Amino acid sequence: MFVGNLPVDATEDTVSSLFAEYGTVRSIKLVTDVFSGKCRGFGNVEMEGHEARAAVAGLNGKFFGDKCLKVALDDNRKKGRGRR
Repeated sequence: MFVGNLPVDATEDTVSSLFAEYGTVRSIKLVTDVFSGKCRGFGNVEMEGHEARAAVAGLNGKFFGDKCLKVALDDNRKKGRGRR
């Protein structure tokens, strides 16, 4: 699922702890700035389907630090449709 509007001090550990309340986090990848190494404010979290839906319902619109999270399920149909 997509996670957006993360604070710059977010780490994979802190985000994983947040999502772990809703189930097992399979993987997490935060997009970081190449130079500073700080979070650019978004990333992806992978969980089982029913756990992911619970996390979206529980975390979308909730505050994490001083930011209001945006959490949504990925739309798999969009993957692989880039420029050719």
